[in-house]
Amino acid sequence: MDDAVRRAVEITPAASTRQRIIDITTTGRRTGLPRRIEIFFYHVAGRTYLCSGTVDRPSWYVNLVAEPALTFHLKHGVRADLRATARPITEERERRAVLTEIVADLNQPANPGHLAQPVDLEDWVRDSRLVEVTFLD
Repeated sequence: MDDAVRRAVEITPAASTRQRIIDITTTGRRTGLPRRIEIFFYHVAGRTYLCSGTVDRPSWYVNLVAEPALTFHLKHGVRADLRATARPITEERERRAVLTEIVADLNQPANPGHLAQPVDLEDWVRDSRLVEVTFLD
């Protein structure tokens, strides 16, 4: 992976909202057609994650459960289309460890992506869909 791309993926809590926004392309679980959406990504303990927040059964997640291959599209500053796979994080201890970091990042007042209401860790552990992204390139 090129150094500029690596830096763009390895965001820190100081990253701007714009730096956190990417597109992903998944394969539709019923149609088999490519589906591209915009989503935030997170970087925790050297790994990259996608998370739904408390949205119930987002289509991107169900598509990745059915077919874990995806394209991770960097589009702000550095532009790159990265081949990757997704691994759903379903075990409670691993979810809690990752989501503790994500929620702490989202709740920091200095975070440009900071939400108006504090994010509740227990809600996210219980209701979010979380996947780890592994880059193939």
